[in-house]
Amino acid sequence: MTNKTMIAKAVKYALYSGFAASMAVAAPASFAAEEEAEEAETVVVTGSRLKRTDVEGALPVTVISREDLDMSGDVSVADFLRNTTFNSFGSFRPQSGSSAQSFAELSLRGLGGGRSLILIDGRRGPVAPQVGSAQDLNSIPLAAVERIEILSDGASAIYGTDAIGGVVNIITRKDFDGVEFRIGASEPSREGGSTDEGSIIFGASGDRGSAYLGASWNSREIVFQRDREWSSGGISSYGNNYQSLATTTAFTGLSGVQNWTPNGEGCDSVGMFTIPGQNLCFYDFTALAADEAELENHSIFGRAQYQINDDWSTFFNATNSRVKSFGRYAPTPLIVFVPASSPNNYVGEDVLLRHRSLGTGTRDTNTDQNMYAVEWGFEGFVTDAVEMEFGIRRNDYKYDEFGRNYVVTPLMNQAIADGSYDILDPAGNPDSVLNGLKATINRESSSIIDEVYVNSQFDLFDMDGGAARMLVGGEYRKEKYEDQYDSLSEGGVIGGSAGNSAGGGRDVTAVYFETLLPVLDNLEVNVAGRYDDYSDFGDNFAPKVSVRFQPTDDVTMRASWGEGFRAPSLDILTAQPAFSADGTTDPETCLFLSGSISCQTQTDAYVLANPNLGAENSDQFGFGVVWQATDDLSMSVDYYNIQLEDQISAIGTGEIVACLRGLAPCPNGVSELPATATPGDASLGLGAAFQTVPYDVDGNGTIEPGEEINPILFVQRGFINRGEIETSGLDFNVKHRYDMGGAGVLSTNLQVGYVEKYELNGEDFVGLPGVPDMRANLSNVWSIGDFGVVWNINHIAETKSTNGTFCEDFSDPSCIPDVSYDTTVRLQNPSWTTHDLQVNYNTPWDGMISLGANNITDEDPVLDPYEGGGRGYDFGLYDGYGRIVYLRYTQRF
Repeated sequence: MTNKTMIAKAVKYALYSGFAASMAVAAPASFAAEEEAEEAETVVVTGSRLKRTDVEGALPVTVISREDLDMSGDVSVADFLRNTTFNSFGSFRPQSGSSAQSFAELSLRGLGGGRSLILIDGRRGPVAPQVGSAQDLNSIPLAAVERIEILSDGASAIYGTDAIGGVVNIITRKDFDGVEFRIGASEPSREGGSTDEGSIIFGASGDRGSAYLGASWNSREIVFQRDREWSSGGISSYGNNYQSLATTTAFTGLSGVQNWTPNGEGCDSVGMFTIPGQNLCFYDFTALAADEAELENHSIFGRAQYQINDDWSTFFNATNSRVKSFGRYAPTPLIVFVPASSPNNYVGEDVLLRHRSLGTGTRDTNTDQNMYAVEWGFEGFVTDAVEMEFGIRRNDYKYDEFGRNYVVTPLMNQAIADGSYDILDPAGNPDSVLNGLKATINRESSSIIDEVYVNSQFDLFDMDGGAARMLVGGEYRKEKYEDQYDSLSEGGVIGGSAGNSAGGGRDVTAVYFETLLPVLDNLEVNVAGRYDDYSDFGDNFAPKVSVRFQPTDDVTMRASWGEGFRAPSLDILTAQPAFSADGTTDPETCLFLSGSISCQTQTDAYVLANPNLGAENSDQFGFGVVWQATDDLSMSVDYYNIQLEDQISAIGTGEIVACLRGLAPCPNGVSELPATATPGDASLGLGAAFQTVPYDVDGNGTIEPGEEINPILFVQRGFINRGEIETSGLDFNVKHRYDMGGAGVLSTNLQVGYVEKYELNGEDFVGLPGVPDMRANLSNVWSIGDFGVVWNINHIAETKSTNGTFCEDFSDPSCIPDVSYDTTVRLQNPSWTTHDLQVNYNTPWDGMISLGANNITDEDPVLDPYEGGGRGYDFGLYDGYGRIVYLRYTQRF
């Protein structure tokens, strides 16, 4: 064993107790006078596997304590991390209308969940099978968390793939004595979204071991689109509209030269409506659809450790997390071929019908996911100088999805063609007919990771700053992924559903090393490298070098350089073509369907797999300085730069359409597709097909030669290796603690994340919709006696409106040719600042009462009428709950 300094013990105590919350700070100079030869435990900080006495290393690590989690008012790990400054541009969260309605991710540096590695106690968390490429934060029980460490620097040399944007290490409780019980609830000012939470933990420890067992639960109510003014009032052309055929082939080559509503009838059902002056029948899909899914999480977790002898100990971790969700979508939208001979054809020629199957009911989806994680390991000393750790792990994640009231398209086609289904009264058709058209669909997914690991660390030789230390290790990981849809969905005959089966497996073998070289008392160099060999796509070596220099007791300087990589995930390598009704606000499509350039509607899209994807690689560097100005004041600033090549990225309908219209650069592999092509054909590649429709653009009542618009016909989207991303910026942190004597203690922590650049193929996106250049959090905690008051301020900088990306000057004739935007709509979205307040009281019977309100001023999200997701605001960046008042009680025994 090695002697540890008082400095390390003081900083370690501060880290665990919350004094160092939100930043691992350099040790105060005043502690240096107390350097006694006292033995204390070494610690392992995220970004390194080497045990050390100094918490403040060569890499920037932000520490979030248990107290920080409690003072946030959040009920889940996902809710808390979503609001950190490192989640630069927001991230995916549970939402109805998605095939991942229960999933929540984190997107460090705005690089996506697949490039943000989530660890649990230093080992990679389970991959969520419903998305196949990222870890699900909703599977991690908040009650089990001791602290969270965020490494805002790449770490592929330590942890392997996915660690390009950074690493989040969820540290679970290790020692717990006694009993803790918690219960709480919240109520938003807007309809829906209320939460319940609770947990109970039992723990005991003795001279040779300890163990604890806990259970937790939380839930959030469903949120309907109709209950938010900014998401209600959708316009879908899937109402009851005929459309003429431009070719003799059904379902292809649509030109839409004219639309009809059948005899002026068939548009009086609930949710259907007409627009004055137009002979069209639209449907308001927001009347029944949910915006955010109902969510329930139940978990049980535990840990046991036992000291076998003076040199060896063993430990066992286990977690079972079950997440259930319910989502509701509007009744099925269909495009049906109606022959001239059909009783449902009121035109006299073969046509297509854009129809809403109201009688079959809302499409309701229930999901049930179960995550099982177990680990058994040993750690100890082979000799006095060689320390070893080895173990086995299994992550088993199963996901089941059931959808009700979906329509079998060929059966609907037949019923409409022979007249047994009446299109003029979709909700009034007999149950015997409707039940014969419906299907219950299902999806069974699983992700299993089995892992064996071993590593050893030991001293090499003495240097001026102490003993050089080295770690060597290896891992073997077996991954299996399966995503199985029902046979009707696989056959592409289910209307209003998206997705198809995928599955595969791989073996990953890795060896790695890490060396700490204390060149001088105040200068250390860390060199690391990792070699990964994948059975399905190849191998990779990732190196990393970092330096820590402390010119004075108060100042620490650090710098790092490294390479990273991300292997293509199994889901996108093996997925089958899948249909999706994608939302769009494309102006020319809106003009065609509604006569207005502003609308929220849907278009046909097909998601394709790309088996030729390669790995993406990164090159990144950073440097920073930490200054412990006084015992109670510290600050740091860190610069980062990440360059990513051959990025694996999904390209969406909005981006494809925008680039083909000349409003943004088109990535390689995206092109305009023939209007006569059959959609869902992988040989065509990615892109969009457009109709050519004569249209009275200038509104003078006459369609003149050359007056036309090009609405979307269909889109083919998927994942591609496309170009480069380069992003850079600064992280700034100030922490101050002020002892006011009899008036208590005031602690303040300011965290700012500034994005200097976010370039895709040389074009900078900072400031564009969804890409703010700054996020900031200011935490103020006032403690006096048994009372505490917490005031948190959260800020997201302004961005350009989606409208503003189309043109800067409405008088410019090149601004959407022949289409003029409403000049009253702003080009800039404002910043968003919310205030959270919490009051705590520690009771004489070891209880604590917490009363608080997040977003206490009841701010609306930043609304953008041209936002393309159909919600009216950026759903991943803001929330629409309004003021959330909550009450929580904790009892300890």
